[in-house]
Amino acid sequence: MARAPVVAVCHGGGPLPALGDPSHKELIKSMSERVPAILGLGTSKAPRAIVLITAHWSEPKPTISNGETPKLLYDYAGMPKEAYQLKYEAPGSPEVAREVYDVLAKAGFHPDVDARRGWDHGVFVPMLLINPTRDVPIVQLSILASASPAQHFAMGLALSSLRDSGVAIIGSGMPTFHNLRILFSSAANDPKLKARIKKWSDKLSSTIQIKDPEDRGKQLESWRDWVGANEAHPAGGEEHLLPLFVCAGAAGEGSAEFFADSVMGTKQYSYYWT
Repeated sequence: MARAPVVAVCHGGGPLPALGDPSHKELIKSMSERVPAILGLGTSKAPRAIVLITAHWSEPKPTISNGETPKLLYDYAGMPKEAYQLKYEAPGSPEVAREVYDVLAKAGFHPDVDARRGWDHGVFVPMLLINPTRDVPIVQLSILASASPAQHFAMGLALSSLRDSGVAIIGSGMPTFHNLRILFSSAANDPKLKARIKKWSDKLSSTIQIKDPEDRGKQLESWRDWVGANEAHPAGGEEHLLPLFVCAGAAGEGSAEFFADSVMGTKQYSYYWT
């Protein structure tokens, strides 16, 4: 079995990509065409399962969804009624959840499992576009409340061995920029602010592309000190960046490839390793 890929995607604003929102046109196309091709969906290279790290589930220790048929968690408000009628009936996998538990425990974490929690929109919204056939089992994994870059990178290192048995790793967040206060204000058009955020995204991309995993992880630990970091991800609001750190650990050796999409007037990058 070919080694499964790692993909860190921008999942967009709430349920809007799944509803065909025009401000997500480029993202919808990438999620519907680019990402399935990266994952090998519909081919002999398709993964046997997907472990998906979501920005919308934070716990003190890594927590793994191990239900057989998870329901959906409509964790958003004020959306059209269609947003609460979305369905994604892919199976879970208690067996793969156990594999995730075992590699995390072996790495020194103290993981937990949750058979009741539904898939949040960080899972079902991108997966509706990525794999509408719903034929690949998904195991949802939380981020850590510590927000530690080193701990999230270490989670990824632990998960990386699962790739050799055909388990793909997906991180779902908005790694380039997630600051709603700025996004929905006039500040979003400030040239100086836009320049700082560009410096941030350029630095993030160049660091993620570092081939040596040890160096990559070490450089990511100082991300909060980079120009534009506080504007891109305000203090206490790092959750949409953390799935990328897990992916960066799971990637192993080699340089990331990436693509950009316009999302609600912002330039958002997604990264992948094959």
